[in-house]
Amino acid sequence: MDEKLISQKKPAYPINQQLYDYLTAYNRNIKIPVSYDDLLRFAGSIVVYDKKGDDTLWVRVYYSEHERDEIDLSLKKMYMILHGDGGDDSLPYLTVDAIDYCTFGNSKPFRIKIRNILNDNHTYLYIKKADASRVYGLELEHILSPNNINFLVFKDTLIEEHVLGIPGDTFISENLKNVSVRGKKRLSKEFVKFNERCVIRLLGDMRSYNYVIVASHDFDQVQYRIRAMDFDQQSYEGNLKVYFPQFFKENYQFVKMVSESLQKESVEQYKREERAAIARRILGSIERVNHLLDCMSNDTISTPEKIQQLKLDLVNYTKDKKFKACNSMGDILKVAFDFVVRNYENVNTYIIH
Repeated sequence: MDEKLISQKKPAYPINQQLYDYLTAYNRNIKIPVSYDDLLRFAGSIVVYDKKGDDTLWVRVYYSEHERDEIDLSLKKMYMILHGDGGDDSLPYLTVDAIDYCTFGNSKPFRIKIRNILNDNHTYLYIKKADASRVYGLELEHILSPNNINFLVFKDTLIEEHVLGIPGDTFISENLKNVSVRGKKRLSKEFVKFNERCVIRLLGDMRSYNYVIVASHDFDQVQYRIRAMDFDQQSYEGNLKVYFPQFFKENYQFVKMVSESLQKESVEQYKREERAAIARRILGSIERVNHLLDCMSNDTISTPEKIQQLKLDLVNYTKDKKFKACNSMGDILKVAFDFVVRNYENVNTYIIH
């Protein structure tokens, strides 16, 4: 894909009051003890290298002595709010092993490593500047994908849990060659479904480093799932191809694997299965979906030029002229979801309302 199809620097869009009200209604908007700006007050940093000695584009930050204890305590409290009941009982057993900062990309996140000193287990959480696009992407992932995702927003700070898995680019370079023939067929099926899911909910820029591969052992075989982990490009770009992971050169090995592992009839079957699964999720959470899309319809998360281009691309792709009347990215998603549900119900005539 031509890199010019993706905006080099997507602007961050603030969270408006209507979206804040939505987040409050679904327990996403909760007061937290530390903000993104608080963490920016680090005194210095050192470069973080990977096991091969390459620069990871993350730096490990440190704080002045009089601030470190307060920051550590606030981060541990925030971990308990995200993963527990927000109580203080477990705080003595938690420690902050590292605070890393990434200057690469739009969100410039902090990555916090929290360890339980009783069993030495650790996990990560991420603190970012809140961006409406990303919040819409996280919510749509939670509602419409097979994956629940945990995040919180307070004012202009966004906190996300860590998405477990092997980054797609790492999997392609280090793991794909060791996957069996049967495993590649299962992974191909998942890539087809992931591709369809991204298009339907308009999640863009799913290059291999923006998703992870999750492998689960099931008796005598390994099942795979592909999970998005970057949601900055939710409903922003105008070119429809940006929402197809198959068109990115970084995903070529997966596209090649699909063509070698699956017949065209199987590909179409898996696309239909994913569309049906999304239609059922929409119908099962219809009030929440409509509430979120109402917020998005009244919000600005893209430009008029991109909205115009995308709706015309979708008319050409789906032959549904309802897209022409759309005035926002939220309007486009409403028509897209209606299209998916309507086709699902037309096929499944036994559904009772």
